[in-house]
Amino acid sequence: MHTPDAPNEQWRERFERHEAGHVFHTLARFRLTRLLLRYPVRLVWAGYVLLGCFVSIAAISSLAVLTGNPFIFPSLGPTAYLLFFTPLARASSPRHALLAHGIGIICGYGALLATGAAAGSPLTAGVHWPTVLAAASSLSATAAGMVLLRVSHPPAGATTLIVSLGLLSKPLDLAFVELAVLFLVVEAFLINRLAGLRYPFWENPAAVPPPRPSS
Repeated sequence: MHTPDAPNEQWRERFERHEAGHVFHTLARFRLTRLLLRYPVRLVWAGYVLLGCFVSIAAISSLAVLTGNPFIFPSLGPTAYLLFFTPLARASSPRHALLAHGIGIICGYGALLATGAAAGSPLTAGVHWPTVLAAASSLSATAAGMVLLRVSHPPAGATTLIVSLGLLSKPLDLAFVELAVLFLVVEAFLINRLAGLRYPFWENPAAVPPPRPSS
């Protein structure tokens, strides 16, 4: 005999099999589980990600228009995706997003200065050997830095290339890059908490860290 909650429990299990349990909890919080009777699980999940990404990036882009500062840049997109696709994952926590992008900015700017590639963006001056060295050294240094600091956030690899290739190279612009990541994390916190998720203030203690090397 099925209890009244049996259908919801079945839907919850289906979402968790898709690693999207947080979407079911959001629907249940707002009493929207009836959507599951009409639409496939993956379509509903896509709707949640679509809404979260649209609202967050539209707000930051509007801030860029109003202030004239570079609050929007390519690597912010994959960060937004992670924050709403898997908000409770280790890589999606504020600690990993903020520190990783910060590492990427520092490594990218250091590589840009050290190689002399700051003379011109590859979009206007073409790709030369200093550009190759700046790109390779910035990405490798960013990856190593994330390992050393036990941080994991893949979009930071794009941020460091944006900087080391000279697409954003002024120190003030780099400050706005990190500030934009902070704004995005705050938006993710508010939206995910409103949805009923326990999105962390800093790091999710329930997230499982990667295994440590034996030596």
